[in-house]
Amino acid sequence: MKLLPALFSRILPSDAQADRVVPPSGFTAQLTLFAAGAMAFLAVFALALSLAAGRLAEQWGNELARSATIRIAAPAEQRQAQTDAALRILETTRGIAQARALSDDEQAELLAPWFGAELELDSLPVPRLIEVIETSEGMDAAGLRLRLAAEVPGAVLDDHSRWRAPLVKAASRLRLLGWASILLIAAVTAAMVTLAANAALAANAQVISVLRLVGATDDYIAHAFIRRFTLRALIGAAGGMVLGMIAVLLLPRGGDETASFLTGLGFQGIHWLMPLLIPPLAAGVAFVATRLAARRTLEGLS
Repeated sequence: MKLLPALFSRILPSDAQADRVVPPSGFTAQLTLFAAGAMAFLAVFALALSLAAGRLAEQWGNELARSATIRIAAPAEQRQAQTDAALRILETTRGIAQARALSDDEQAELLAPWFGAELELDSLPVPRLIEVIETSEGMDAAGLRLRLAAEVPGAVLDDHSRWRAPLVKAASRLRLLGWASILLIAAVTAAMVTLAANAALAANAQVISVLRLVGATDDYIAHAFIRRFTLRALIGAAGGMVLGMIAVLLLPRGGDETASFLTGLGFQGIHWLMPLLIPPLAAGVAFVATRLAARRTLEGLS
């Protein structure tokens, strides 16, 4: 924490005489520190949400884009022959890395949530499913449909496009919501800092009048308020950021087999460095908010 004030002093050098204008403690100091800390804490989670949603959209898009399913809806006596014919077509189709027919046990497992674990496929007209995995180049879905229609009349190709688009769109909107939340947090921080700065300026109206009588300019007075409130926001946001990162670190983690969004909420790799931008951004917001508030209030006290 001591490093932040040291770096800050190089950007906004202190003036002992000017700093006396702003009360070092009290309501305004506590309000600024608490608001910056709380908003930084929430910003860490909003950032984690946005990044996790982005990863989820990319994961869903890649996984569903590289997979397809073929349903063989044919009479029982023709089902195996048409399945074999479809597999032969897939072997000679460009852009397909792997294709296999699901076994009865695998299909029963897929239907178990709806029909129970004791389901016997022979008692239902369940179509045979073929799992298709595409290469990175992708396949020509329209051409494959034409070949299947000509040689395997009971085959229906589902390239998952109707499932992929809504899922990716939902994840993308969730990512947008995360960034919108960060902007809203910045706006709330600016409002709280402005409120605290206005309160401090009003409380020191008499001191400001005396400083003007002895020749102090409005820029000199405003600098004292800007420096003090910017530093408070920087320190408060740094504390909130640290607590937020600890909270994110303590969230449950899922293994490679887990695709749950909640267990994937967090930072990965270089993204752990992104929360470090929150304190300087909070300080920048406080700088602008305090500058505007000081200018406006000092003009009103003239």
